[in-house]
Amino acid sequence: MTTSITLNRLRFHAFHGVMEQERRVGNTFEVSLTVRYPFEKAMTTDCLDHTLNYALLYDVIATEMQQPSQLLEHVAGRIIKAAKARFPLIEGGTIKVAKLCPPIKAQMQSVEVQVDF
Repeated sequence: MTTSITLNRLRFHAFHGVMEQERRVGNTFEVSLTVRYPFEKAMTTDCLDHTLNYALLYDVIATEMQQPSQLLEHVAGRIIKAAKARFPLIEGGTIKVAKLCPPIKAQMQSVEVQVDF
């Protein structure tokens, strides 16, 4: 059995980007994180101690989003590293970090980096 938890399309105002204006004004970002985690025991015990507390996982993501980076790849990597440090039983997962209003002249919804780990 594979079990996972997903925090989907979390929105943050943050200051990631290569351009000076992005680091000064900021932008809106969305983060989706799915982690494979062994919570089979929680399925029978109904006990929070037997699963990953997604409120604490959100705190990890929010903390990393507050630290400016030039690249979305770097943001994704820091979130993965911090989540694994906080929850050592994470077996892998997928993270998507999207910049909703990238500073390029094109009609688009977002620019997104995805990492499967």
